[in-house]
Amino acid sequence: MILDPLPAGPPSDSLLAELTALYASNSAFHRITGDFPDPEEIRPEQVAAALAEERELPGTEILLARDSGRLTGIAVTLAHHPDPADPDPWIGLLMVDAGLHGQGHGRRLAALVEDRFRAAGRAAARLAVLANNPRALAFWTALGYEVLDHREDRGMGRPCTVLRKALTTP
Repeated sequence: MILDPLPAGPPSDSLLAELTALYASNSAFHRITGDFPDPEEIRPEQVAAALAEERELPGTEILLARDSGRLTGIAVTLAHHPDPADPDPWIGLLMVDAGLHGQGHGRRLAALVEDRFRAAGRAAARLAVLANNPRALAFWTALGYEVLDHREDRGMGRPCTVLRKALTTP
């Protein structure tokens, strides 16, 4: 698996088509998040708008995961949380093509993101899981993330579980 940053500027039509297919494959996740008006009909312009919104936050990096040239996943990271008391980088989104779930792609993508944080000298990583997503909570706790807090997310006020993992040398 190769992890590369999303190129600057609007994605090309072909890349946007790949990203839209990735997002659309995860309609069950989008039903939980409420991020798209109709999770069964995610359109390219909606994905482009979501990515543009992510890029507006300082320190955001959008990373594309490819395996044998195929887009298999996406990770959105935040170098610094808006709360200045929070020292850790965040994983804002980690999504793998739904057709590949259960094959280890999510674990590999998470490990590559953690490696990037380690290379940047970061000691830990945080993320938030929506309270109504027990599958995601099980995934992240299996990777060694520990529950740190329960609170609402900053954007939409949804109940979340905040998790943290110390990034020791693998």
